Parts: sequence; structure tokens; C-alpha cells
Amino acid sequence: MATTNFAVPILEGKTEAWKAACEEIAGPRREEYIASRRALGITKEIACLQETPHGDYVVVHIEANDVSGIMQGMMQATDPFAVWFKEAVFKDVHGLDGSGPVPPAPPIFLDVL
Repeated sequence: MATTNFAVPILEGKTEAWKAACEEIAGPRREEYIASRRALGITKEIACLQETPHGDYVVVHIEANDVSGIMQGMMQATDPFAVWFKEAVFKDVHGLDGSGPVPPAPPIFLDVL
């Protein structure tokens, strides 16, 4: 199983919007979320809030058979959950509109255990 991890800054004042989106994902949109992630080949996704003196970040851990195209797949997905997620989370919380290139996966510097 391959993994990828990354951190995404939250726009100033948007932490509560991110928390609300997480509640919606864990609640009424749970089945849509699972189906959307399965369609992308994701078997596990963990998102954590990291508060720092430089602002809040979402730290994400994803497991999938192939993680190389996960972000591109998320940006190109057109299912109802993906459309909502791109608007409510990518755009509103993180300020990402999908018009720029998808950043490459971060390199792993330490993988000991």
C-alpha cells in the first residue's frame, strides 16, 4: 500500500468552515465521501488540524494502491460529492480553484519503522 502526506494552509478565518465541512463529511455526506474516495482508489484518508503561529493547516494522510494521481483525480472528479468538496473545501477553505498545476507529492525524507 502506498501512502502520501501533505499539509495545506487554511485561509485566515476559515478554520470553522473546515471543521463544519468535516462534520458534514462524517455525517450526511459520509456515503458520498466513501464512494468518491473509493472511485479514486483511496483506502484510507486522515485529515488533522495543525494550529501553528503561522496559521492553521490541514495535514492529510492518504493510503491507496497508487497515490501518484490522487490529487489530479480529486481535481478532475465530477461526481456530486467531488463538486461539493472542491467548492466547500478546496476553494472556500484553502483558496484552491484548480486552475494551477497540481503540486507534486512531497518527498519522503525519513521512513524508518
